[in-house]
Amino acid sequence: MDFELTADQREIQALAREVADTEIAPDAAAWDREHRFPDELFPKLAELGFMGVCVPEEYGGAGADFLSYVLVLEELSRADAGVGVTVAVHTSATTLPILAFGTEEQRSRFVPPLARGEEIGAFALTEPSSGSDAGSLRTTAEPDGDGWRITGSKQWITNGSRAGTFLLFARTDPETAGARGVSAFVLDATHVRVTREEEKLGLNSSTTSDLVLQGVRVERDRLLHEEGRGFRVAMATLDGGRIGIAAQALGIAQAAYDAAREYALEREQFGRRISEFQAIQWKLADMATEIDAARLLTYRAAWLKQQGRPHTAEGAKAKLFASETARRQTAEAIQVLGGYGYTKEFPVERYYRDAKVTEIYEGTSEIQRLVIARELLGRQLREEPVARA
Repeated sequence: MDFELTADQREIQALAREVADTEIAPDAAAWDREHRFPDELFPKLAELGFMGVCVPEEYGGAGADFLSYVLVLEELSRADAGVGVTVAVHTSATTLPILAFGTEEQRSRFVPPLARGEEIGAFALTEPSSGSDAGSLRTTAEPDGDGWRITGSKQWITNGSRAGTFLLFARTDPETAGARGVSAFVLDATHVRVTREEEKLGLNSSTTSDLVLQGVRVERDRLLHEEGRGFRVAMATLDGGRIGIAAQALGIAQAAYDAAREYALEREQFGRRISEFQAIQWKLADMATEIDAARLLTYRAAWLKQQGRPHTAEGAKAKLFASETARRQTAEAIQVLGGYGYTKEFPVERYYRDAKVTEIYEGTSEIQRLVIARELLGRQLREEPVARA
């Protein structure tokens, strides 16, 4: 086993850390307080290749590997998780599935503007009546001449009000229930109407929107992959997207630990720095241990995806553990800071608010456990005949 990052990966990580520290962290509290999407930031990230880190150069990307992309997400999220999720959804949930499932014409047409950061991407699967049960979506795409006419609504769409390209899912076979009969489409901002901006607990520098499509007509070349196979696109997208959310959670947890450690080394009570008290030492030790474990799970899942190997369960494990680690360790950071941790004078309360949603979107923790269990039990069932023989 080789746990060392390559020279290229270390260089990308260092650049992302520098950008996070100089261009994001100083303004993150203000963006959160004002609930403001930092439009001015993303052209800067695009210039550095961060809007298409793992997209091949021939499609406008930086040509790095998937682990490098995860390293970038971790560093961006350490400074501001709202920025991290904007880049994650743009890349993992929009650009990469078009690259993986699109025709050459679609890849050449849609991917370069996304990879260069000329447009931001959004993933439109969730609806008011279909969250974890994504197969029950009601948005329809009816044949209309040589194209489709799409009608429906979408909810909680990250980047919805800023996106220029949408990967949207609709039912093309109304007679077929469940996941079958769902297809994927690549749409433009002109095809959707934003009806609402969500007020959230955290991630206030990102946008979360409700969308409506009212009989919007699109050409047949907007269909991604095969008709009726959209759910396969969605699930494959989520397999990789969960690794990105794990990286986001990892960045949040690391930021909380860094703040708690720094405070413990400076704060004095009873004539001593609080870092000298065993109760605080044990908290920091547990935080560091869980964060390291989450990092190893996340990097392993990213490596497997980069190698083209199965990573469904590994991505789910990474997201499950990293998100729950982020929630626990941001709470512990507040505890280390005491009353100061509960105020907006310090960033740990923001980390706490930002962490919670990582247990919810791109599959709740309960869904992750279901995904992991199905992989484990399915594998066991396949192996049982061999074991009995």
